Amino acid sequence: MIEAKNVSKVYSVADGDFYALKDVSVSIKDKEYVSILGTSGSGKSTLMHIIGLLDRPTSGEILIDGKKIETFSDNQLSTIRGQKIGFVFQQFNLIQKLTVLENILLPTVYAKHKMQFNAKEYAMELLKRFGIEHRADFYPNKLSGGQQQRVAIARALIMKPTIVLADEPTGNLDSKTGEEILQLLETLNKELGVTICIVTHDKTVAHRTKRQIFVKDGEIVKKY
Repeated sequence: MIEAKNVSKVYSVADGDFYALKDVSVSIKDKEYVSILGTSGSGKSTLMHIIGLLDRPTSGEILIDGKKIETFSDNQLSTIRGQKIGFVFQQFNLIQKLTVLENILLPTVYAKHKMQFNAKEYAMELLKRFGIEHRADFYPNKLSGGQQQRVAIARALIMKPTIVLADEPTGNLDSKTGEEILQLLETLNKELGVTICIVTHDKTVAHRTKRQIFVKDGEIVKKY
């Protein structure tokens, strides 16, 4: 589904070039449950941004369903992201002035193609699946951390993507709530066939997935 071939990401700094990624090759297959594990500054988030089409590599190739994307325009990449990739972040990134339902539906507002399903009905279906349908008209500041992350996951799923990239999804949660979120992600993978990729520094979280990709000093390594 997503493949990085010999990808490097280089930033120009005061004393020369800094390699956030160095000749990285990795693939994530359809319906996988995988994690990218590394310490802070290892390059794992840079890798997530590149395979999630939020950033472009300095060199190397990114392929989506076998198609090279280096010649795609920013608008084309935006369309692919909207159709294929959902994002979940540690900070939830919910808009406080919007209700739960409005937050979930936000990606549909910016959709560049006609929806083939009733988005509001699907949003309520997701809320029911996640056990928070009674919070549809609440604002984010009235929700617990776990409820906010469920809303963020529902928002990531509203466009029916084939892959969800979750960046430290349990980082701001207590252990009990974090466990519930991990179980939810596992269920989405098993029951809906959504490819799940968790980016984390936590070995315990990473080893819940079926495969781990270890990143250290901008490179893929065999062990963390």
